[in-house]
Amino acid sequence: MKIAIHGRNFVDLATPFIQSMFDELARRQIEVQLSEIYRSFLDSAGIAHHSTSTYTSYLDIFDANFAFSLGGDGTLLEVLTHAGPRGIPIVGINIGRLGFLTTISPENPESIPRLLQALSIGDFRLDERTLVNLQSDEDLFDGVPFGLNDVTITKTETSSMITVHTYLNGEFLNSYWADGLIISTATGSTGYSLSCGGPLLLPHDRNFIVTPISPHNLNVRPMVVPDSAQLSFEVESRSNTFLVSVDSRFRTVTIGTRLSVRKENFVAKLVKMSDDSFLNTLRNKLSWGWDIRN
Repeated sequence: MKIAIHGRNFVDLATPFIQSMFDELARRQIEVQLSEIYRSFLDSAGIAHHSTSTYTSYLDIFDANFAFSLGGDGTLLEVLTHAGPRGIPIVGINIGRLGFLTTISPENPESIPRLLQALSIGDFRLDERTLVNLQSDEDLFDGVPFGLNDVTITKTETSSMITVHTYLNGEFLNSYWADGLIISTATGSTGYSLSCGGPLLLPHDRNFIVTPISPHNLNVRPMVVPDSAQLSFEVESRSNTFLVSVDSRFRTVTIGTRLSVRKENFVAKLVKMSDDSFLNTLRNKLSWGWDIRN
């Protein structure tokens, strides 16, 4: 088995778990390739990772069977940019905070041996998630224009609200006078879109959500459209610039830049264990039913 591993810097409390994971990988003689930045974190923490192979982008990642993400949901989104174009299944290990996507918990000391055993015998399922793709006049995101959660168009920090003229399959939809606009996947419905009043969708719903951010017209509401649609945008801003983000990556864009959003041609492959349930995750992460009457 070959496993590529990426993570972010971590607190001291996570060190014993991370060391035990690498010891178990070495014991099972699993070939490991680390992202260059994560290797520097491990070296600084004094963790023996038993690996000399590293990668810096999806172009030089080896032919891994799985890509491990050690952190929160933000870390998994970074791993997606490495593994997604190669179709490598992603295993999310939650040593972050909320963890809608990274559902494997390190709280049980046997979690890693059980995980590796399940991966070795195929006792898991692949959860395929739709990705969103941003097209523009220029390469804004260094050849990685896709995301799992959302594409957002927002004002810069110092500017007044912007106007986003929006078209659905070439037909005029609306001009949003707002702080911005979110185009969310079904997976991303639990993220930024939710905090702006967007609806929750099940992860495999074939829809996008168009959610305005602080709209000037209060009768403007989030809208659900098929993910087979293409959305295009023209932006007006007094500052002559605005921000575009794909998941956690963002760029400053000048007025006049043409933007469009559609479904990506490939999917994200998330590894899920047999007892993993999205509805259980919703209840736990959103604290549904946490009331003294229950």
